[in-house]
Amino acid sequence: MSLWIAIIIGIIEGLTEFLPVSSTGHMIIAGHAMDFTGAKADSFEVIIQLGAILAVVVLYWKRVLRLFGIQSREAKLAGGPRLNLIHIAIGIVPALGLGYIFKDYVKMLFMPETVIISLIVGGILMMVAERWQPKVTAETMDEITYGQAFYIGLTQILSLWPGFSRSGSTIAGGMLAGTSRAAAADFTFLMAIPIMTVVTGYELLKMDAMSSDDILFFAVGFVVSFIVALAAVATFIKLVGRLKLTVFSYYRFVLAAVVFVYFVVLQ
Repeated sequence: MSLWIAIIIGIIEGLTEFLPVSSTGHMIIAGHAMDFTGAKADSFEVIIQLGAILAVVVLYWKRVLRLFGIQSREAKLAGGPRLNLIHIAIGIVPALGLGYIFKDYVKMLFMPETVIISLIVGGILMMVAERWQPKVTAETMDEITYGQAFYIGLTQILSLWPGFSRSGSTIAGGMLAGTSRAAAADFTFLMAIPIMTVVTGYELLKMDAMSSDDILFFAVGFVVSFIVALAAVATFIKLVGRLKLTVFSYYRFVLAAVVFVYFVVLQ
């Protein structure tokens, strides 16, 4: 396997992980375009996402420590954040549970044709969230209730369908549950840390022994996705919090059309 494939897909992952356009969908499309397919490719496209997610740890490190009760004296005096590990657990359990049960079926969906459908359906959901968002009751992540966290967790189940987008489904779900777009985005990216850690660990455990070339290939993709994501994370998270989801929906529709022409019409 050419290391250029690992580098290109790593760049794609780093650039798309924090946008509601589906990093997995983009990697599947790129992988098939470069004839990088199969079980190893599917695992690679899952595992390198953790590299990008680690960029969130760098950005939110103080916030992550506070979840474990580690915070500054000033924060303690101010009452500290309301968001805690229970919110995170409530948000990740639905997707992790169903993902484990249907893991074999999910991998069967790693194809451009299924990504086309999920890009369109996910884009429609995001437009619905923008159009029919109820009154906002949680302006910031710390104001998110357990009920809202559970609702966001339920919508995260949709992201098991490759191309739907974890951030797209959960931000839309948060908005429909009464959170602001920015609050939903912040919670989404914080929630991604444990869920991608678990998923990556599971992928590594069930993979067959890798050769030294495979290890190098995976390592290059992982490091590239982390470096690219680290350079983009702060800007992209702010972008997602400010731009309407409709903007990203239009992009998804255009991408779906391009992928349809390339993989269905021309081949």
